Formats: sequence, structure tokens, C-alpha cells
Amino acid sequence: MAPPDSAPLPDFEPTPRTKVKRLWQRACYDRETVYGILDAGLMCHVGYVIDGQPYVTPTAYWREEDRVYWHGSSASKMLRNLETGIPCCFTVAILDGLVLARSGFHSSINYRSLMAFGQAEKLEDEAEKLRTLEVFSERLTPGRWDELKPPSQQELKATTVLTMKLDEVVAKVRNGPPADDEEDYDLDVWAGEVPVLTQIGAAVDDPRLKAGIARPGYLAEVSINALDETS
Repeated sequence: MAPPDSAPLPDFEPTPRTKVKRLWQRACYDRETVYGILDAGLMCHVGYVIDGQPYVTPTAYWREEDRVYWHGSSASKMLRNLETGIPCCFTVAILDGLVLARSGFHSSINYRSLMAFGQAEKLEDEAEKLRTLEVFSERLTPGRWDELKPPSQQELKATTVLTMKLDEVVAKVRNGPPADDEEDYDLDVWAGEVPVLTQIGAAVDDPRLKAGIARPGYLAEVSINALDETS
């Protein structure tokens, strides 16, 4: 997980691009909600346009304070274009459950989502790049970085890390039971919620694992807030 935020920041101000008009009551602009969603997720979708063609690329990400980060091959078409500062749309969505109403019209899903607009920046400083990659590794498997083979200079050169400051952001959340039309509550139709949970399974040894290597204790610590059914 990202380290605690060092100082409180004001909530995000709605902009023409982030002001929610449809189901506005689900919109959230407070940093607690936004950061909570970011820290609960693992995969994002990054949207951008190259030569008039829209693209949306799924990738893993991490957060530190008011910035998000993602990485990949230095040869990546996405990363090479985004590092030039073209407009970027960064989204995260977490499915929490099915909402089964008494009518198809009011049936829905429970979810946590966010959308952020901005421009990505490439991390040029090698020490900072290495530090943020360590943060990412420690988010997934706390304690593993120190036992891994350190990245070589060639591996670092072949890896690009992008970051985007969170300035223009909106979250949208739905939770709770169905919201039927008042007259439909007397219908003989079952209604309620079906929770959707993601689980982390037991570790599986690599078939080529060297004999005598025990499973490390940090495997028991592997957790992502998104897997907490109380979220």
C-alpha cells in the first residue's frame, strides 16, 4: 500500500469534464473516497488518442499521495506517446455486487469507480524510478523486494514509469439495496443484492522451484483492499 498521505489536501473541485449530471448523488469528490478506490484496485484503464484513433489500455498501477503511477516496456506505443504529454483519461472500476430489483429497469450493480484527466510524465531519474518500482512491488507482496534479484541497468533502461498528478478527478459509487418504484414493492418478485467478491488463492510453487526453498512468510500478508468484503 502507498504510505500515509503527509498532509491533508482539499477535495477535488468539479470541472466541466468531471461534474456528474446523471445520477449526480453518486458522485464523490472527496479525497478519502478517491484514494480509497485507488488503494483498493489494482488494474486501471488508460485512455488516449494517437493520430485520431482512440485507445484504452488496461494496466497495473499504484498510488503515492496525490499521484498515480504505471509502467511497462520502453518500446510500448502507449507509453512512448503518453510521455509526450498528450491528454490522458485514467479510470478504475471495482464491481461489488449485483443489485436485483423487482423490475429490469431498476436492476443495477454496486460499484466503486473513478475517472481522472491529465497528462502523464515520464520518470527520468533512475533512483526515483527504482524507488517507485519498489513501492509497487511492496504493495503486492510486502517484504519481497529485498530478496529479489536487483534490476540490471538494461532492465531499468527497458522499463518506463509514468506518473500523473491527481488534479481533475471524480469518483462515482453505488451501494445498498434496490431502489424500486414505490408501487413495485408489492410485486411477488424476489429482490436483493448478490455480493461479488474477488479472492486471493493459496500460493502455487513454480514447477522449477529449487529444492529446499520454503514458502516465504510474506505470502500470508499478501492482500489488496479490494478483496475485503467489508469495503
